[in-house]
Amino acid sequence: MSAVKVREYLEERGLEDRITTHTETIDTVEHAAQQIGCSEAEIAKTLSFLVDAKPVIVVMAGDTRVNSSKFKAQFHEKPHMIPREDVERITGDLPGGVCPFAIPAGIPIWLDISLKRFEQVHPAGGDEFTSVAMTPAELEKASGAIGWCDVCKGWLPE
Repeated sequence: MSAVKVREYLEERGLEDRITTHTETIDTVEHAAQQIGCSEAEIAKTLSFLVDAKPVIVVMAGDTRVNSSKFKAQFHEKPHMIPREDVERITGDLPGGVCPFAIPAGIPIWLDISLKRFEQVHPAGGDEFTSVAMTPAELEKASGAIGWCDVCKGWLPE
């Protein structure tokens, strides 16, 4: 159902042509890159955290990991991911399909600067078989992101 909700959300924004439905799962960065035919870094992985006991979504490049110190500097506490068994209830998406589109109101979305180095990135589209291709600027606009943050390690800006 979530992929349908995301499709409707993107149709309202004229971006439905960016959606691809895959025959095999894209539930991990590795699987997504294989199915899409891009580098793992170009996968826009969407992670959900609890900050002050409230959900926060951070979208970052697929080749990165969260840096605890940077996360704490941004959000004023250490990173705590939403437990897997609570992800769908809180975000509306199953683990492996969490995306920055059509999520419940009140969940802030941040984009990590690690995404800015690519012409195109590929977030999930609401389930483990759907992806969306867009530029980082389109992702920012379509997701309604609060803004850009710097909370990752494992990559170097170009």
